[in-house]
Amino acid sequence: MSELIQHANAIEWRFERQILRIEPWGENSLRVRATCAPSFNDQLHALLPQASGQAVIEQDAETLTLTHGNIRAVLNLKGQLAFYNQRGELLLEEMWRQRSTVGIGASEKSQDKYVSALKLDGREFKPLPGGKYQLTVRFESRDGERLYGMGQYQQPWLDLKGCSLELAQRNSQASVPFLQSSLGYGMLWNNPAIGEARLAKNHTEWTARVTEEMDYWITAGDSIAQVTRQYARATGAPPPAPGFISGLWQCKLRYRNQQEVLEVAREYRRRNLPLSVMVIDFFHWPNQGTWCFDPVDWPDPQAMVDELESLGIKLMVSVWPTVEARSPLFPQMKAKGWLVTSDRGVQVNLDFMGNTTFFDATHPQARRFVWETVKKNYYDLGIKLFWLDEAEPEYRAYDFDNYRYHAGPVLEVGNRYPRDFAQGFYDGLREAGERDIVNLVRCSWAGSQRYGVLAWSGDVHSSFHAFRNQLTAGLNMGLAGIPWWTTDIGGFQGGNIHDPAFHELLIRWFQWAVFCPVLRMHGYREPRVQPPESYRNGIPQCDSGSPNELWSYGEENYAIMQRWLEVRESLRPYIDALYDNAHRHGDPLMRPLFWHYPDEPQSWQAEDQYLFGEDLLVAPVMHAGQRQRDVWLPSGNAWVGLDGEQYQGGQRIAVAAGLETIPLFIREGSPLITVLVK
Repeated sequence: MSELIQHANAIEWRFERQILRIEPWGENSLRVRATCAPSFNDQLHALLPQASGQAVIEQDAETLTLTHGNIRAVLNLKGQLAFYNQRGELLLEEMWRQRSTVGIGASEKSQDKYVSALKLDGREFKPLPGGKYQLTVRFESRDGERLYGMGQYQQPWLDLKGCSLELAQRNSQASVPFLQSSLGYGMLWNNPAIGEARLAKNHTEWTARVTEEMDYWITAGDSIAQVTRQYARATGAPPPAPGFISGLWQCKLRYRNQQEVLEVAREYRRRNLPLSVMVIDFFHWPNQGTWCFDPVDWPDPQAMVDELESLGIKLMVSVWPTVEARSPLFPQMKAKGWLVTSDRGVQVNLDFMGNTTFFDATHPQARRFVWETVKKNYYDLGIKLFWLDEAEPEYRAYDFDNYRYHAGPVLEVGNRYPRDFAQGFYDGLREAGERDIVNLVRCSWAGSQRYGVLAWSGDVHSSFHAFRNQLTAGLNMGLAGIPWWTTDIGGFQGGNIHDPAFHELLIRWFQWAVFCPVLRMHGYREPRVQPPESYRNGIPQCDSGSPNELWSYGEENYAIMQRWLEVRESLRPYIDALYDNAHRHGDPLMRPLFWHYPDEPQSWQAEDQYLFGEDLLVAPVMHAGQRQRDVWLPSGNAWVGLDGEQYQGGQRIAVAAGLETIPLFIREGSPLITVLVK
């Protein structure tokens, strides 16, 4: 016989080996765990400890009900589980298909669909050799439900209903498994295992390839904003953002030496162009896994840092997690167990510019060692901003079953790597007394935001097709709790600086990036520039891309970007206030229309425009040759165009969109009207 158990502030179901436990975890929120072990482990994964208060528990002959604020969990003797809001509306229920099953979320008229010969359970632990399990958790699909969040996937759909999403980190893919529903709930899959989320029409299914426990967190709210804020309290909000974050960042692949960096910075100042951050990309080091400047190309980095500081420019340097076999640090790190190991074959994770292995970011001592090396070679020179590239990490072959971390096999814990990488730098900077912490990271997991992570969308192609994907990626990252987000303006891979077609893409991308959290020039521009020597001391030398500064694309394009850079500068107080809001509440800076206009059906359907804060409606042009586009204006207030013309909300209008402009509308009554309308 199964058993329902009432605890002081939790409810449980037990049958054979399985234990299912539901307990309060933050305001209007519950943590749900199941295991086939004798007891639960103490892993928090993405969650923070919560002071949750007392839940209300009720029991009858067939069910246990736990109510905590706006959410209610109902658990029956068969172990079936459903969740309701404070109005008694069904939010989410497990999917069971058994001969004697009756769905506790169903009305009497619809219960027949739950009785089935399929023999499918809502929770399925499939034993694996060695004692752990492959886990599958199934939920009923709901007609008309829209689903958002989940991190960053290279696809054009904002509404993820119908999508199959790999729960794995890849270059340009960030798995942040927090899902938001239009029905008024959010769900965190609190499990770092490699797996999949299938948000299908017939059912929703989560899988973890290797795990010991089922662990998810569910929250209920009356708005997307409330759900987002409850998630931020459960997993952490970003730290306070430093003032420079909202200015222009200048980067390219790659500034080859100290003189190139200083000449670019000086030229920005000669042209009276505002510049906040200069970025030094990879292979400024003598070899991978040395984490220092090559003295041949960077003879006096202290003088470089000092001059940039005198110009009011912060410096960021790239730090890769790769350790080349000839690095002087490799033997020590290998002996200490601070490198990722392979279960089969040779211990080489990536063969780009050498045979390299990633340091193990899940190992606390390895994180400490890397930070102490970085501190000595960069931070002590005054460099306090770090670009944590390759943070997925990017395996030569994504054979997740072949790699093992200190925390466990990658199939079981792999998705936490980018978060742990960032945590090592965040903890080190905090210990050194820093508070203005920004880590530019190419990947994220749930909880990354609390470690000062500025995520960017990876090595996306320089094309309008890739450009369109970035809008939905940025919006869904914000809804997954990662509000600090950016892209490589113009895309990373490709883009000839002499090609008019690329100029158009660059201008459209730059205009849009003005209304993104971070405005950052970066890319591997063509034609490529070969290094003066192919090898130095036996180490291959990396080539470089063509120039990528605002003035690198001709006077006409320069004038357009200069104008929009001025717009960005005028908006910085507004943007800084959005960053403060992200710190206090977890709110994204980029917001889908339904964030502020949830009662209007059009706001759930318009996926190619968004709100930057509450006051700016942005409708980027994302097709080659397009010079006009339709824009839907939400009702409830009027909207003012850049030319000062006023439009009533609740209508769709056709807007001219010459190359020199981006369709932009300001909410009536906003002080930004006096800033932007000329």
